[in-house]
Amino acid sequence: MRLPVAAWAATRTVLLLCVFKVITVPGPDVTSDVSVIYRGWYEVLRTGAFPQGDVTWQYPPAAALAVLSPALLPFLEYAAAFYVLACAADAAAFALLLRASRRAPGGARRRYAGAWVWVAGVPLLGPTVYARYDLMVTAVAVAALLALARRPRTAGALVALGALLKVWPALLLVGTPRGRATKAVWGTALAAALLLTAAFAAAMPGALEFLTHQRDRGTEVESVGALVFHVARHFGWEGQVLLNYGSVEFLGPHVETVSTAALVCSAAAFGWLLRWRLRAVEWTASTAADAAFAAVLLFTVTSRVISPQYMVWLVGLAAVCVVLRTGRQGTPALLVVAATGVTLLEFPLYFGNVVASDALGITLLVVRNGLLLAAAALACARLWRTTVTEPLLRTGGGHGGDGGAEAGEGRRSTAGGAGGEAAGTVPPGRLPVR
Repeated sequence: MRLPVAAWAATRTVLLLCVFKVITVPGPDVTSDVSVIYRGWYEVLRTGAFPQGDVTWQYPPAAALAVLSPALLPFLEYAAAFYVLACAADAAAFALLLRASRRAPGGARRRYAGAWVWVAGVPLLGPTVYARYDLMVTAVAVAALLALARRPRTAGALVALGALLKVWPALLLVGTPRGRATKAVWGTALAAALLLTAAFAAAMPGALEFLTHQRDRGTEVESVGALVFHVARHFGWEGQVLLNYGSVEFLGPHVETVSTAALVCSAAAFGWLLRWRLRAVEWTASTAADAAFAAVLLFTVTSRVISPQYMVWLVGLAAVCVVLRTGRQGTPALLVVAATGVTLLEFPLYFGNVVASDALGITLLVVRNGLLLAAAALACARLWRTTVTEPLLRTGGGHGGDGGAEAGEGRRSTAGGAGGEAAGTVPPGRLPVR
């Protein structure tokens, strides 16, 4: 355990030196979001109201807690306090992963693989990871997934908090085991979300205004869909690259069509996840994490926006999947770590090339987004194989891709122990469907 702890301490020291500008990183100043934008929101939020009329405020109400959190360290300047708290959230997530790793089977090298994903993946994003509040959200998501098996109601409350910080942790609910676990987690999450939302709405005007602040967004230059316009610019496309709604986006002819196509793809991703949940036969100890990882990958690659800080979400979920080890998300996790390293190159190091749509910028986006697409496809395929196809074949229920009746038979066989398993038993490391 000493080696991952030492590596964490060394890499995080470098990150802190970067955000405190002792080490200068080429490209745009990523810390300006904290010192200018977050600090501006902080001044508004401390008056007891949300930034009304500010279209760059696109976050659920609990995001106010992250923006206001530097007040916990009044002896530090706002930006410095934020960086220290981001590092603390990083340390908390790492500690949770280490604790879970110690309970994992196998030798030390394999046991700490998930912790190493976090140790290596987070600093690959560069100083951006400490200059956004997404690391805090990811720490909450990691805690929720690791608490799910033993404390489902705690997990549900953490999911609600995460979703009210930045929406995407709601996807952690997609893979909870059927039966009592789902009722406990979903029920607690819904109740906590409603209670927190009502409290924010009653206490602070403008709590729900964020819902209308993304209606007219374009396609952000780093997204998968943006590649259409990066290439089209070389063939006379007459649109523009502008700062819009807080991000650098393409605006002009056909952008609305591509943005609509991205929304359709997101809807299709939701449909696939729903179909998977209805067809799934077995849950292992890591199925909830595997499903959350696949879901967030799907919604990331189909989004109109892929901001660099989104990568820390995927690194956190990948680390949990590898820590739990009963799934098969090791290769998608490595692809995500690789994509995170490429993300540092496209932002901030060569972001000017990305905005200019030159050969280097397009190449970096093709590689990064290609890695994410490959990770999403592979994560979904492995999730389906381990929870649908293989259990049905093992129990004699047929092929995982055909027929609802076969799926139903497979569920009965798994729960009852028929089809190759002794009656009343469950395969090692697997949870019966209830």
